Amino acid sequence: MLEAGDGPTALRLAAEGAPIDLLLADIILPGGMKGSEVARRLAGLRPGLRVLFMSGYTENAIVHHGRLDDGVQLIGKPFPREQLARKLAEVLGRPAAGASPVAGNVIDLTARARGAGPKG
Repeated sequence: MLEAGDGPTALRLAAEGAPIDLLLADIILPGGMKGSEVARRLAGLRPGLRVLFMSGYTENAIVHHGRLDDGVQLIGKPFPREQLARKLAEVLGRPAAGASPVAGNVIDLTARARGAGPKG
């Protein structure tokens, strides 16, 4: 798993050729970029990139009138690890039981959010 502290770092990792199958990102990120902007720009570099957003807010940039935009995957915070593992497996298209769904091809833009800080 790769970790990026902000959107520009995630974009740099992709531009340097890091293997990425999935972006796990908060909706709200440090450094001035939203998770949706990072996802859009990464998709331009990596067609077929899977994205899983997380947020502690019920009202955000990807939920409209209680519905997600087409193709958007979201997990609400807080959540237990098992729920995250199931959701990652679903998004990656792998069964939840068996092999770990988190491989070296996930870029994690949420590491700072697991500690103290905004609900993202």
